[in-house]
Order: sequence, then structure tokens, then C-alpha cells
Amino acid sequence: MRTPEILAPAGSEESLLAALRCGADAVYVGGKLFSARQNAANFDLPQLQHAVELCHLYGAKLYLTVNTLIFESEFSSLVQFLQAAMEMGVNAFLVQDLGVLRLIRRMSPDVPVHASTQMTIHTPEGAHWAKQHGISRVVVSRELSREEIAAVCQTGVEVETFVHGALCMSVSGQCGLSAVIGSRSANRGRCAQACRLPFSAKGAKNVCALSLKDLCLVPHLAELAQDGVASLKIEGRCKRPEYVAAAVTALVQARAGEEPDLDTLRAVFSRSGFTDGYYNGKRQQMFGTRQKEDVLQAKEVLPHLAQLYQKPTPQIALTMDVRVQTGEPAVLTLRDADGNCVTVSGETVQPARTKATDAAQLERQLGKLGGTIYALAELHADCDGVGMLPASAWNALRRDGIAAMDAKRIAANTPHYTIQPVTLSKGQTCGTKQRQFRIMQPGWNGLSAQLLDEPDVSALLLPVETALAEIPATVRERVYLTLPRFCADETKVIGWLKQAKQLGFSHIVCENVSHLQIGRQLGLTLHGGMGLNAANPDCLAFLQEESLQDVILSPELTIAQTKTCTGLPVGAYAYGYQPVMTMRNCPIQAEVGCKHCTHHLIDRTGRQFPVYCRRPAGITTMYNAVPTWMADKPEAFSHMDFLVLDCTLQPDVLSVLHAYRSGKTANETITRGLFFRGVE
Repeated sequence: MRTPEILAPAGSEESLLAALRCGADAVYVGGKLFSARQNAANFDLPQLQHAVELCHLYGAKLYLTVNTLIFESEFSSLVQFLQAAMEMGVNAFLVQDLGVLRLIRRMSPDVPVHASTQMTIHTPEGAHWAKQHGISRVVVSRELSREEIAAVCQTGVEVETFVHGALCMSVSGQCGLSAVIGSRSANRGRCAQACRLPFSAKGAKNVCALSLKDLCLVPHLAELAQDGVASLKIEGRCKRPEYVAAAVTALVQARAGEEPDLDTLRAVFSRSGFTDGYYNGKRQQMFGTRQKEDVLQAKEVLPHLAQLYQKPTPQIALTMDVRVQTGEPAVLTLRDADGNCVTVSGETVQPARTKATDAAQLERQLGKLGGTIYALAELHADCDGVGMLPASAWNALRRDGIAAMDAKRIAANTPHYTIQPVTLSKGQTCGTKQRQFRIMQPGWNGLSAQLLDEPDVSALLLPVETALAEIPATVRERVYLTLPRFCADETKVIGWLKQAKQLGFSHIVCENVSHLQIGRQLGLTLHGGMGLNAANPDCLAFLQEESLQDVILSPELTIAQTKTCTGLPVGAYAYGYQPVMTMRNCPIQAEVGCKHCTHHLIDRTGRQFPVYCRRPAGITTMYNAVPTWMADKPEAFSHMDFLVLDCTLQPDVLSVLHAYRSGKTANETITRGLFFRGVE
């Protein structure tokens, strides 16, 4: 059984030191740009260089997060940033944007890439897809049970799983709530944590129905190791160094088979205690908020925790060999347990006037390793018995030896990559397209056949589980089956698709990378949904290489940004109550139970956000409080190949279609989405 690494967050240099000094095997950090935690201090390039060297000195790995959606205008800066990081020798990049994955692979064939949790890999087929695309590790979704994590481990791909820290209500952190409310994109590292605000099925002011307790799987580390998990990840790049110290210490204790200090871990930060999340399949006691008592507890333990990391602790055992021969330079050889060896020379040994240098004196002088990461394990002295050097000379020799060993360890632990020049994909000027609509419905109904008779309706988008024999065979080629963004029971998705294929359906809308894998295996025609987060030309080029016919662009793009996304036919989410959260744990069920379902959550301003279950897939979707309306802005989409009209919550489909044909102004409260205001 492989011993899993302990992976700690570091949003600042102080947190980095806390992680390393408390025993982390690896850390993950972000740059000033392109990081999913832009609220953390993060690292500029000189700071990142220092962080890489510090990690490699300790024998730890540094993973760099480049796990945000990237817009076309940012790719030139991204290339420079990636190249600098590769030259520094970071140990891996974490990515979620498929365009960034493509770019990194074009820049370097051998740099390790890890799939961020925001890539929503949560099934074996998703892991197989990752492996085929040169991804060495996947960070699985936090919404998985022990059995589901183990199934991904069995694919042979390295699995990294969160074992401690904050939980997002929306699966894999793929949340649109912060963006639609305040233009702060969770997919771009600017999450405003709107889920921590009051939301209630009944409108109660003191209920935070979307706020989850922090995850703690520390008691289950032995099970995770047994199941094949390669990396135990702590969430918290925005947390203070004391939090990092407490979490790493608890994991080190638990991994060693000792009793972890969960009391201190809970005191430093919790939201009404901890939860084991989805690990055991029990979801009743997952909700909680930060209370006054939680804050007071933290104040009590912070001074103690600071002592764990403020000074370097000896972590590397050294063997020293010293040669003291009169008339020759003193020679010091250092060896560590990793096989690193350095030799330095000092001043010429002089005849002793009083007492000659002996082994005891050398051990006293050379063993003064305070302020370093080293401890003297053994010293072998070759002394002639007549020579000596002053204490200052031995101190200088020790300092030179330690500096040489530092450099040796850093060099030995720093990888070197092949780096190739790249030409960026550029968006091209688009001409005016003939307008086509794709209508999204919750299922086939009496109106569906009529819609397909409309000349400008190219397809209906229906949930895959509603693909039934009652749908006329003559129209099945124009019914595109939408797959659930998240469904842990992959056999169920495969079963639906096999049945649909037998019935003559051949088009599917893919919402995560596992769908690309499954769809190709079944010989289906692939289309891309919003779950793929297509936001730049490189992503479109990647999806084209994956044999997709077209894709719905990320709703976080402005109109201007959509015009740069060319190379593959694209569509826009032009009408509907935009989905903002896909959840495996229903907040309404937790608050009032299914019998009293209100089908909406009410925020502190009184706005109602619709909430509906997709029971066959085991997920719940929360929608924006008002519909996106762009009917009176037809010129905005003249370059689009198709527009999606989402009528999942709107039964009067014909009225919507007529409005978009005629350019009608809305007579209700609407939003323009993010088409004009964009996101941070």
C-alpha cells in the first residue's frame, strides 16, 4: 500500500513555511493571476521562485494552480507565466480550462498536469479520459462517497482528494451564483461566497440553507490510503498559517497511526463543527455556519499554533566526515538520507599551540545547526592529533557546507522540462449567421413536435432520461439528449445512452469530460454544453480535436468576448432561468423535507431562486431568480451559430420563440446575464 502524500495550501509565504515545517509532502500555491483563490495573497514570479526553491530544499513538491477560466485576451500573459514557472521547475500545474490544458501540452510534452476539482472528474470514465490526455493526477469532486473514490482509484490514475476544509454547495465548485449576483466569478477565483448568506425555503432570516460545514476526513486516512488515494488535500489557500499548521499536524499524526489533535483543528476554524460530507453517503448533518463560539475558540489556540512553524525544525539528518591534517585545508563532507553529498574546504590546518582539534570539539562546533532544517546524526573525524583551527574557521566551514547542501538538495529536487514555442489560437472575424434556435425543455410534451416543425428551430434539448419510444422516430435526429453535469452512478448514464441509441437517438450534449469518453465509445454525435466552460479559442480548438460538432459558450463571457471564440460552431444561452448551482445535497430537503418542498429558496432581499430536482441523476439544480432576456438585442448574437432558449421553467415556449423572432422587449423583471457587464 502506497503512503499518500499530505498536500497543504499556501496562500502566502508564511503559510508555505507553516506547511513545510509541520511536515507537508507537497504544497499548492497560486500566482497573482490565473488562480482560483484570488483573495489569497498569492505569489509574484520572484516569490514563486523562492517558494519553489524552499519546497525543493525540504524535499517537498510545489504544485502551481492555473485553475481558472482564461479569456482570449489573457493568453499572451498566460504563456509568459507558464514558461517562467516551467523554467523554475514547479512539479505540476493544476488546470480546469481545457484550453489551458491544450496550451500546456503544446508548450511542454513532459510537464505534469493535474486536473483540478473544477474539471468535475468524478467517475472512472472521466479518469480514463484524463489519462488518455496526459493528465497524471485527478482531483476528484468533493461530492463522492468512499466507494466512488475507490472506483476512480482503480483506473490507475493518481487520485487526489480533499480531506479537510471548506465544502462548496455546488458540485466541484462549479458555481454561477456569485457571478450572477455580483459579477464575481467563482470560476475565475473571485467567489464572493454568496452561499454563506441567508437562503431559506420558507424565507426564514436565520437560515443559511446553502452553507455547509467544513469537511474533515482525518479519521478516515487509513481507509483512503487502503483504497489507493495518492494525495490527501487540505483546502484553505485563503486561511491563515495557523490553520495550515493545525491541519498538516493533524494529518501527519493520523497518517502515522497516532491520535490526531482534532480539538485544536476544530478550534482554529470550523462552522459549527465538522462533517464527513458525502464520504459515508449520509448527508443529514452537513449544514452549518460560522458562530461566535467558533471565533472565540480560534483566538485561544492561535498563539500555540504559531509556535509550530515560526522557527525551522530539524527535519533532515546529516552525516559529517571531517578531515583535519596539519598543513592541508580542512575538508568537510556532508551526506543526507536522500543520497545527496557535498564536500567543502576551509582554512589550512595549523600546528596546535595548546590543544589539538579532536572529534568532541568538531561535534560541538559543526553540530551547531540551529536555524536550519538539518540535525547532526553522525560525525566521523579524521584528525592527525597535532593540528587545529579556531572556532571561527569551523563555523565558516559549517556555513559553507550547509549552503552547498542546500543548493544540492534544491538542484536534485528541481525537475527540468522540454519547453517549445507556441502560436496562440486567434479568434477570427465572424460574419452574420442565419439565426437558429435550440429549445431546452424538461421532457417531450404535446408542443415538442410542433416546435420541430418551425424552420428556425434546429433541435430540441431534452434530458437523456426522457428519451422514450413515444418520441416520433422521424424527429429523433433533431432531439439532442442533455447529460447531467454530475452523476456519480456512471453505469446509469451509460445505460440511458445505450437505450437511447437503440431507439435511434444519436446526438448528446456533453457537460463534463467523461461524457466525451462515453459518447465516443458509443459512436454518438457530440455537442458541448455549458458545463465544459468553453471560454477561449484554445478551448474550442481542443473540443474540435475531441470531435465535438459545436458548443454552448460559457455564460460568463461578454458579447465582445464571444466574438473571439471561433473555429468551432458556437451558441449562447440567450433565454431562461440560468442554472447557477448543481447540487448533490438538496438544501430544501435538508430544511423542510421533500413533502413540504417549496421549489425555491428565498434570499435576504426576498428574491426567489427556483430549485428543482433531477431525480434520476440524483442532483438538484438552483436557478437564477430572474430570466436572462436578450430578445430585443438580436444584433448582439448575429455572429452566433445558434441560440439556446431554455424553457425548462417556462411552459409558454411559443411566446418565447415569437419574442425572439420579433425582437420583443420584456414585460417582466429580467437580466441581461453577463453579456454586457462581464465578470471579474
